[in-house]
Amino acid sequence: MSTGESSADLVSPGVQGGRSRRRRWVTASSLGPAFVAAVAYVDPGNVAANLQAGARYGYLLVWVLVLATASAGIVQFLSAKLGLTTGASLPELVGRRTRRSGRLAYWLQAEAVAMATDLAEVVGGAIALYLLFDLPLLLGGLVAGAVSLFLLLVQDRRGQRPFERVITGLLLVIAIGFVAGLFVAPPSPSGVVGGLVPRFDGLDSVLLATAMLGATVMPHVVYLHSALTRDRFGVVPPGPERRRLLSATRVDVGIAMVLAGAVNISMLLLAASALRGVDGVDTIEGAHAAVTAGLGPVIGLMFAIGLLASGLASASVGSYAGSVIMDGLIHKRIPVVWRRVITLIPALIVLGSGVDPTSALIISQVVLSFGLPFVLVPLLRLTADRDLMGEQVNGRVTQVAGWAITAAIVGLNGVLIVGVVTGG
Repeated sequence: MSTGESSADLVSPGVQGGRSRRRRWVTASSLGPAFVAAVAYVDPGNVAANLQAGARYGYLLVWVLVLATASAGIVQFLSAKLGLTTGASLPELVGRRTRRSGRLAYWLQAEAVAMATDLAEVVGGAIALYLLFDLPLLLGGLVAGAVSLFLLLVQDRRGQRPFERVITGLLLVIAIGFVAGLFVAPPSPSGVVGGLVPRFDGLDSVLLATAMLGATVMPHVVYLHSALTRDRFGVVPPGPERRRLLSATRVDVGIAMVLAGAVNISMLLLAASALRGVDGVDTIEGAHAAVTAGLGPVIGLMFAIGLLASGLASASVGSYAGSVIMDGLIHKRIPVVWRRVITLIPALIVLGSGVDPTSALIISQVVLSFGLPFVLVPLLRLTADRDLMGEQVNGRVTQVAGWAITAAIVGLNGVLIVGVVTGG
């Protein structure tokens, strides 16, 4: 062997090509968990918050979605890394380090967040069925709950891979449904650039920004993502295999978050370009009617189909997250059918009580924003624990970014509370 040759140089091109193809296949086969999480980032709560933000304030709050999506990418990767490195979910690790009384209190707030999420998903699905088939909202809520139960049974009986494929397919339907309108009503480039400058316009814009943040960085999928990677990969010992899977996970999260962010921003841009100044667009139904009237029935139909896919997919993911939270924190499991029935009740109450469903969606997303610090703080502390994470412990830049995200969320929630208390 000459001094300029390496062992890799002596491997035949065919063998090298086979190894390269295998590496690409293994990386591709590692994709999927982040796409399940990403569905929660384009749920009906996002639709309500983003449409109202665009219709009321034009491009003003584009920056919120950009920062929220970037933050979500960091947070979701940390959650996935935690599950892959430790072989345990975030709720499991929190439960192990918390006394029983504290664990119960923590579980109650986490379940409240999951139920607020589920309310938004089912209500959104019911609205979509009303727009598509003129079904009464209460009946639509029951149908949405039944379909989401079917999706959960796919996961429960067929395993995670088929569930991931179904959810990824629905995510693509959502993307097409909400992005299509931009080709008919393209946004103003100067308006988009201006919307990247952080600013508000009164308390109502802060409320919407908080809802957009809570709808984009979703607490329940931060809990869930660690379980998704744990269930997909199991316990992976330190070494090249774990590093390869972490690299694939980074790609998985990056692609999924870019897709989810593009869909969210598309919603806001569509509202800013087509609904700004139009009367009667404070509700999803009104926005759909305005989109149909202004952009045509095809775009209106795609909008409604995207909303339906969003509600059905995210409802199943939200219920799945609730079971992960319960199992990890209090070590209890209930049959998937009963969990679906229990978490469906609050949404059916909202739909049957005559409460404006769009307003209920907005408030549910604000609740999610207030739940974020309770998941981000333990996530950052655990992933910074060298004894737990080993060589995958967070670096200084990652920790600074994570705590900055947490501080910004707490600050925004504080501004909203002060504004509500002082009346302005």
